[in-house]
Formats: sequence, structure tokens, C-alpha cells
Amino acid sequence: MEYTAGPSSWGRALRRAGSVILPRRGAQRREGWSLLVPVVAGSAGFLLMTAAMTANGTELRNDRRPELTNLIVERKSDVSDTEARASALRRQIEEHTTSQAGSDDRVEQQRGRAAAEETAAGLIALRGPGLTVRLDDAPRRRDGTRPVGATADDLVVHQQDVQAVVNALWAGGAEGISIMEVRVISTSAVRCVGNTLLLDGRVYSPPFVMTAVGDPVRMQRALDAAEGVRLFRAAAAAFGLGYQSKVETDVSVSAYDGSIALRYAHVSE
Repeated sequence: MEYTAGPSSWGRALRRAGSVILPRRGAQRREGWSLLVPVVAGSAGFLLMTAAMTANGTELRNDRRPELTNLIVERKSDVSDTEARASALRRQIEEHTTSQAGSDDRVEQQRGRAAAEETAAGLIALRGPGLTVRLDDAPRRRDGTRPVGATADDLVVHQQDVQAVVNALWAGGAEGISIMEVRVISTSAVRCVGNTLLLDGRVYSPPFVMTAVGDPVRMQRALDAAEGVRLFRAAAAAFGLGYQSKVETDVSVSAYDGSIALRYAHVSE
């Protein structure tokens, strides 16, 4: 082999030798990517396998609303069953108490006093002429708009609206009142959560129907005179809320069937 003299020939020879000993930068990049791609692919496969095992054939991001709805239905059924058992136990206690009271004159005397107050306490069903009052939210418009000047709160029935009607019926001489077929007694509390009504641990949706046994003419006059009822009727006329009072010739309210135990009480002065 022949080498030509001069620095250029020696430079080319050194560059060839260096290229054999030292790898090129392009080869380094290709080798790095060739190692990284299997690692990424393996990690992705592991994640997919883990997700499949966790899902167990279902969607990981499935909508939970149907499950929540079913849970609410189950809990409402449980509450109804528990209330039915509690009512049956209260009847058994009453029967045993009645059978045992005959052997003690003082106990029998106090039971007679209590029995005389059962009607006023709401523990006896009533039937006769009366009124029914129906309150409802304003219907939603198809285009999603609201009446001019109305807010969202103006379009639903509120706690004070139901209370205004009940108080007016009492003021009009109602002998007994029920809300959504639940007898109202001295310890009943009307509470609203959003546009739903909470009464004796149960939730009711509008329309809210109140039934009262008593003189229809007198109770209607009391409704017309009540400030809270007049305000609701004005809102009904302006925003489309539902208000209806109907005279009934024969209406009934059931006896209160819940617990009458008092946690707090004091003697009236």
C-alpha cells in the first residue's frame, strides 16, 4: 500500500481510524431510541393490563347516577319498612297497656284523660267537609327562559309558602290538616330542601297538597286574609306558579301514625 506524503493524507488516515474506534453520534441516537421504544411499549401494555383487571369487564368511568338512584330507592324502602314495624309495635304496646290498665283505677283515669285529647292531638282520623289547597312550581319553558323580572327562587314553592297556608287553615278553624297525606300535629315541622319538602323524615316533590277538615267558608276567608298566601297568589299570577283551593263536601285526614315521644318540653307559664 502506498501513502502519499503531506499533511492531508495523514489527516484522512487519522479520521478513518477514529471513525472505526469511536461510534458516530447518529448511531448513538438510533441506539438510544431503540432501547427507549420497548420500555415505553412495555409500560403502556402493563397499564392497559392493570386497567382491564381493575375494570373486570365494566367501564371505569361509568356514570354513577343510576347507582345513586337505586340506593335512594332502597333506603326509602328500608325507611318505609322500619316505620311499618314501629307502628305495629306501638299498637302492641297500646293493646298491652289497655289490658293492664283495668287493674289500676288511677292508671285508668289518666288513660281516660288522654283518650279525650286524642282528637285534638291528631291521633284520630277525621272526615267531613273541608278544603284542599294545591301549591306547585312554575312550569319550565321550552326555550329555557324565565318570566321577565323573575329569579330561580321566584319560580318554586318555598317553606314559608306551605307554612302560610297551614297557619291560615288553622286560623280558619281547621279541625285537622294533612300535608301530602301526612297528619300535621303540634310537633310537625315543615322544611324545604331546594324545591322538595321534608316532612317526618320523608321527602316530597311538588305539587304540595294540603287537606283540611272544617268549615270550608271560614277557612277560605282565612286563606284570603293571610298575608303570606296573598303574596304567593300574586307570584302565581306573575310567574306562573300553581295555586288552587277547592271546597270539598267529603274529605278525610288520616290519624298521625308516627312517634309522639318528646325529647324537650317545658310547662307553659
